[in-house]
Amino acid sequence: MGFFFCFFFFFGGVADLRLQRKLKGRFATTTTTTEKVNLGREKIVALFTLGRRLLHAAGGRGGTSQAGSSFFFGSRGLYSTMATAPTTDAPAAATVKKLHGREFYESIGSPKYILAPMVDQSEFAWRMLSRSFMPPELQSKLLAYTPMFHARLFSQDAPKPPYNKYRDSHFQCVLPKDPATLWLDGNPLVGDRPLFVQFCANDPQHLLAAALKVAPYCDAVDLNLGCPQGIAKKGHYGSFLQEDQELIYRLINTLHENLPIPVTAKIRILETKEKTLEYAKNVLSAGASILTVHGRRREQKSHLTGVADWEYIRYLRDNLPAETVIFANGNVLEHGDIEECIAATGADGVMSAEGNLSNPAIFAPEPQPGAFEDEFWRGRDGKGGWRVDAVFRRYLDILHKYVKGGEPPARRPLFVPGKGMDTEWMKEEIVIPPKKGSKSEAFGNPNYGALQAHMFHLLRHFVSKHHDVRDALARARLGELEQFEGIYKMVEKKVAEGLIEYEETDGKSMEDPAEEERLKKLVEEMGPAETSATAILRCKRPWWCVQPIIRPLPKEAMARGAIQPGKKDKKRVAEEEANGGEKRVKGDETKGGDAKVVEAVKEELEKQTEFQTSELVSG
Repeated sequence: MGFFFCFFFFFGGVADLRLQRKLKGRFATTTTTTEKVNLGREKIVALFTLGRRLLHAAGGRGGTSQAGSSFFFGSRGLYSTMATAPTTDAPAAATVKKLHGREFYESIGSPKYILAPMVDQSEFAWRMLSRSFMPPELQSKLLAYTPMFHARLFSQDAPKPPYNKYRDSHFQCVLPKDPATLWLDGNPLVGDRPLFVQFCANDPQHLLAAALKVAPYCDAVDLNLGCPQGIAKKGHYGSFLQEDQELIYRLINTLHENLPIPVTAKIRILETKEKTLEYAKNVLSAGASILTVHGRRREQKSHLTGVADWEYIRYLRDNLPAETVIFANGNVLEHGDIEECIAATGADGVMSAEGNLSNPAIFAPEPQPGAFEDEFWRGRDGKGGWRVDAVFRRYLDILHKYVKGGEPPARRPLFVPGKGMDTEWMKEEIVIPPKKGSKSEAFGNPNYGALQAHMFHLLRHFVSKHHDVRDALARARLGELEQFEGIYKMVEKKVAEGLIEYEETDGKSMEDPAEEERLKKLVEEMGPAETSATAILRCKRPWWCVQPIIRPLPKEAMARGAIQPGKKDKKRVAEEEANGGEKRVKGDETKGGDAKVVEAVKEELEKQTEFQTSELVSG
């Protein structure tokens, strides 16, 4: 298979050189930039669609062979090449059979781990970071989604350059000055496959027009039917389409009938299992090859997020045809939760959003003792985690190499206690470079624009202790890597200091008996299914390790005052009490009213999900 892979790409490269010479003359005449891009897309989609089919026919399971995948990932899991798109005069993609359902799923490697589509947060550099932790034998098992794109904005072209600033600033699949050369998004030669591109839409033609523009650079197009945010309600997309099942059918079916690659969809559960099943059947009958199910209702967001209901997903698994490919989403905080979710739901793969933002290595199994000892920390209690300075460093290296197109700066080895390493560097003053001119590299590049938000997620527990790092991160200008390099040095130094203190105190520096006792008491008082303390106790690591951000469960949030009952709840309680003869006091919730208001909100929350047995809180 490795020989076949090399043979295929060698002749693809030869064909590319022929095409480049052929195009030089054409591009110098009257060919427009749009025509150049379209020509490049036709060649690229033909080659890689054909290549995937040939590998599948030869017994391969993924878009690249294991030999090819190992070559591009390197010994440490970081990528090592920038590639030119091999193009050829192969038959048009439409002449190749379009795979569907499980046959398609198997052709891309039967991925078990799925990096969720997240608005402005699952961009190329973050996907590459998440992939970098996967061992070579599991690289084809990680499927990633792009951030959600707005189909209408993405599809519309202007008559003059830049033609579509929205598209160019969100999906960077080819070099701006050379449309025949692959660059970042969806580039299989640097490892950004398998990849699905997600759109939100409410118009089938806008959706199709947008999907056709990305088809050469991805494996499938996904329709977002799950976004619960207010902007989705205002724009009439995401989960706010679920009342219009006819429109959902037309959106998916239009892609199924007209797109050269498969279409998939991501939904949220409805108020009953039976209604959710009918919803799923509609999506599948329209032509969706894969169904992703978020086990929360549309109302479950922010402080009302609560626990995803895996029983709904199991119900779909048991009542849909066996060949249906299902991805489960929700309740994944750590790597071990993935297997638990698969066992509970019967899903083919598990998607993670917030869990991945907190720990981009969540899909990778924990390294064996002795491996990655400079990046993966292990404590005296046996618990371990990836060090935040190591993850930060990997992220910056990817930005330097692929987005900026240069070599990362020279770095000292990560500090490991007990290795006799120099500590003089820790005495050096760290200076954050000032901001540059008025325009930053972040403008027009999603990989720079997402950096600050990603670091606040990654360092959430770290900055709760080190406020100077938090303040420096807040002041950093998007896209100015020099400033983030300075912040990295601050993080590196504080991690080294924390590790030294941990060793010198025999681990006691991280002990907090009072906090642990408080959490255990919460579990006893509220029950393990009613408090986030259960998950916190299980997942807690030292501040120098990546770890999940755990929200309080709704009843906890209510007790803290983070959730306030609405006017309707208060009015209903007041009316019930009036009927019972109790007097309402202005400025108070009536005698015993607080408890009744809380109970009213609890009743509403319980309508959102029947599932109350998991200790998992977020993700």
